[in-house]
Amino acid sequence: MSISRRVIRLAGATLLIAVAATAAFAQRGRQRGFGGYGRLAEGPGVPARYAPKNFEDGAFTVCKVQYTSVRYEDMGVGWATDYPYAGINLMTRLSELTKTPVSRDKDGNPNYWVVRLTDDALFRCPFTIASDVGTMGLSDVEAARLREYLLKGGFLWVDDFWGTAAWTQWSNEIHKALPEFPIEDIPEGHSIRHELFDIKHVPQVTNIQFWRRSGGETRERGEDSPFADFRMIADKKGRIMVVMTHNSDIGDSWEREGEDHEFFLQFSPAGYSLGMDVLIYAMTH
Repeated sequence: MSISRRVIRLAGATLLIAVAATAAFAQRGRQRGFGGYGRLAEGPGVPARYAPKNFEDGAFTVCKVQYTSVRYEDMGVGWATDYPYAGINLMTRLSELTKTPVSRDKDGNPNYWVVRLTDDALFRCPFTIASDVGTMGLSDVEAARLREYLLKGGFLWVDDFWGTAAWTQWSNEIHKALPEFPIEDIPEGHSIRHELFDIKHVPQVTNIQFWRRSGGETRERGEDSPFADFRMIADKKGRIMVVMTHNSDIGDSWEREGEDHEFFLQFSPAGYSLGMDVLIYAMTH
């Protein structure tokens, strides 16, 4: 094992301690609001922070994809689902668990930019996230731009979409951009499962409100969402371009880490473990 790999795995061994010790930070952040983001809203009420011209500063950042919804899914709010605290907390943990320099604003908060697929800024985002993609509709122009971004080395993680109808909508739309590339389950032996942590089981994380109302149920669509799916689209060289966590809301395991101790214990360590593996894979491939 290389020195860098040993260092990464040593850092990974501290995840539970580090996240547990700092979970209250997220709660304090929600109460006071992060600079430029406003207060947390249970919907698309937080103003989008669009990436400004020449926003790159040499440090790593995550961008949130803004899209048009053409249908509605229960408990979703379209592109703004889990925005902005899921991405902010994810980058915070990345900076704590690795030596990755994370882009920050003047107040020291991670820069979490919103990009549209038609924005030139898209091609300056090394890593993008889209949520509630079972409602997404892509125009021909957007599909072409997404295709160009991914084939040039971009990375997209889509999360928090549930059941058959949402899967059908998403798979139809992504195939507008990548018609010749199949969607596949990510096998247990794939390197993306072993970058920092060994991920044998992808957790089914549920929306925290649903979890509370249901008494701990995780299947938001009942029998139509029996377990979490972990899928991918890879290019011709085998590099993953798109990761899909279907029938799971991994973003809530980051966003809600400081709101409910039991929810944190059940979901956040596993959610962050998966998040670190996907981030590191994207940065090294």
